[in-house]
Amino acid sequence: MNKSLAGQSTHLPFDLVTEPSVRREDLIESPANSTAISLIDAWPDWPGNITVLAGPVGSGKSHIASVWLTNAGGICCPVNSLPEKMTAIQSCLDSGGNVVLEDAGPGVINETDLFHLINTVRQMKAYCLITSRTWPLEWQIKLPDLLSRLRATQVVELLEPDDLLLKQVMIKLFADRQLMIDEKVIDYCVVRMERSLETATRLVAAIDSEALSRKATISRQIAGKALEKLGMN
Repeated sequence: MNKSLAGQSTHLPFDLVTEPSVRREDLIESPANSTAISLIDAWPDWPGNITVLAGPVGSGKSHIASVWLTNAGGICCPVNSLPEKMTAIQSCLDSGGNVVLEDAGPGVINETDLFHLINTVRQMKAYCLITSRTWPLEWQIKLPDLLSRLRATQVVELLEPDDLLLKQVMIKLFADRQLMIDEKVIDYCVVRMERSLETATRLVAAIDSEALSRKATISRQIAGKALEKLGMN
């Protein structure tokens, strides 16, 4: 066990909350996300210009896409905003940038615009990373040419966060708040919480808030109260 995490927690007098980091070195790797992390590490040596990053809610798709975009440079756009963002995206591509499209899925895709974007990205030798909860064949695409393009894309799957990833993420989130936590408290949380990285973020904030309100060190009891308030205990 990491000695720096043993014993009771310590707390600074102020509740310091940091923004999620999009640096590559802050990505925590486990079997659940190792393939996706290997993908962004390999860029620009990708087999094609269009890649779909598919995984369940809370698996870290947006975080990994943000890390890639920080390195690759470019613009991020929700898929359902594609029609009104096409001019900005075209300008980005003209300037040598790349594109992240977030949350592709059934009923939210303007098929004509996506088809045009994919063709433009390929012609300009740029790159586009699309995040989705499902694989492209589940998007209910009707346009034959777009469906053909999507069938040819590389799909990289993110799995539901495993125990290792959840533990390491929670330890880092507490450390970002300048808190050191007994790993037994982390273990207690991991077996009771919803399995998503978003939940881990919410839970750490709730535990910190509970400890502050009680002016107490973080313990299983504090964690249990936070889990209860989030409906997970």
